[in-house]
Amino acid sequence: MTVDQFPDRTICVDGETYLYFGGTSYLGMATNAEFQNLLFESIKIWGTSYGSSRNSNIQLKIYQEAEDLFSKNCEAEAALTVSSGTLAGRLVLDYLAKTHQHFYHYPKTHPAILEHSSKPLFVDGALHPRLTDEVKESVVITADALLSLAVQPTDFDFLDDISSSKTITLLIDESHSLGIVGKDGTGVFKTINHPSISQKIMISSLTKAYGCSGGVIVGNKNLIDSIRNVVVFISAAGMNPIFLQTFVKGQEVIQNQLKKLRENLTFVYGDERLPQQFYYAHDYPVIYCHSNVIFDYLKSKGIIITNFKYPNYDALMNRIVITANHTQQDLEQLKSALAAF
Repeated sequence: MTVDQFPDRTICVDGETYLYFGGTSYLGMATNAEFQNLLFESIKIWGTSYGSSRNSNIQLKIYQEAEDLFSKNCEAEAALTVSSGTLAGRLVLDYLAKTHQHFYHYPKTHPAILEHSSKPLFVDGALHPRLTDEVKESVVITADALLSLAVQPTDFDFLDDISSSKTITLLIDESHSLGIVGKDGTGVFKTINHPSISQKIMISSLTKAYGCSGGVIVGNKNLIDSIRNVVVFISAAGMNPIFLQTFVKGQEVIQNQLKKLRENLTFVYGDERLPQQFYYAHDYPVIYCHSNVIFDYLKSKGIIITNFKYPNYDALMNRIVITANHTQQDLEQLKSALAAF
């Protein structure tokens, strides 16, 4: 389906208008008028783009201001913004690969944090045997904080069973949780405090919930200072400063949209249960369905959802996404359609 404008709560396909319950604009920031006005004001300050190296002799104040806000929100020592979440992941992986030989990935981990030699965390339903032996070594474990086809944060209890001989670095991707999960939408990272972890690192896209094109790395000061000095970071342009200015100035708007989203979730889920074909959680804005006819069924009811083949998954993915911008009338139409499926 090709469209000629951003799909917000409605989408026009082949001349027909449908309700749109898809995408990743969970907070509806991309079309929020207040947020857009902040973006327009940011353009007046920083121009439409800034292509210089972050290590240039001219430093834009907004980078440090925004990164300080990210580290504060995530309760970390430091943060670093880059032009995308995928670049954030690759920078961290390349850095860790210099000092770590053993990488393990949680099932269905996003390619952004999947190191090429990484081994599966689980083998035949149990931890990889190398994680339970007594060989002293440093290992990196990568996982999505909330998997693309999940509705609840990843359970990290498996860390209890890893041998104490391992020095663990945990790298998580918060692209589908930052902004919408946890207190004030600040994500999962700061809630992970397992004693076995020697270092924890978070990367995330900022384009989804926050509607700001870019990515972020969060971790300890040594990590961030080191990545600031790698060749790829130095030679690349930074995240567009207009989005960082908008993010910093738009905190109240973001929180207002989060409040609206959570009100919408309460309205949809309430005390009712959706039919058993649907997989969901009361505090997360995505409903999944594995039926191969759900897309066509909902389209017949005037609703378009996300439907495509996602990396690391065998079947087509059906995502029904509730955003802060949906009205109660929109949600009633969705609830009626789901109840009748």
